[in-house]
Amino acid sequence: MLVNRRTLRIEWGQCDPAGIVFYPQYLIIFDTSTGWLFERTGLKPLAMRKKYGIVGMPIVEVGARFVMPCRFDDEVVVESEVSEWGRTSFTVRHRVLKEGQLVVEGFEKRVWAAPHPERAGAIQPQPVPAEIIASLSDPTGATTVTSEVRSKGRGET
Repeated sequence: MLVNRRTLRIEWGQCDPAGIVFYPQYLIIFDTSTGWLFERTGLKPLAMRKKYGIVGMPIVEVGARFVMPCRFDDEVVVESEVSEWGRTSFTVRHRVLKEGQLVVEGFEKRVWAAPHPERAGAIQPQPVPAEIIASLSDPTGATTVTSEVRSKGRGET
C-alpha cells in the first residue's frame, strides 16, 4: 500500500495546560492526514467530489492507542495508509512517530458516500472506484487518477 508521510510541529493550541497534546487533537491530525493521503491519487478534494459525485468520506469508526506523549514544539512524522478495502468502506491506518519512535497509532474506518437519490439531504454508500483503490494500493505512488469527469454511457444512470 502507498504510505503518505508528512512532518509537522506540535503547536501551542494543540496542547493542554501541561504542554502535552490534548488527545482529540490526534483525531484532527488523522483526518487531515487522510486528506493528504487521498490527494496522492492526483485529485484534490473538490475534483474528487466532482468526478465521482460524492459528498465525502464520513467516518463510521475511529480508534487510537497512545504510547508516549507529544509536547509543544515536538516535530513528528505522520504515516498514513489504507490498510483495508471493503466494497464501500476502507480503513486508514495512522502512525505518529517522534524521533523514529511510535507515539500514537490509530485508525479511521470511512465510507465512500454519495447523495441518496430519493431522500433529500441523506447520503448512501457507494463502491470505492477501482482507480482510487489502484492508486492508493501502489506503494510507489506512480499510479494516479485524472480529474476528467466520466460521462455516463448507455444504460448508466
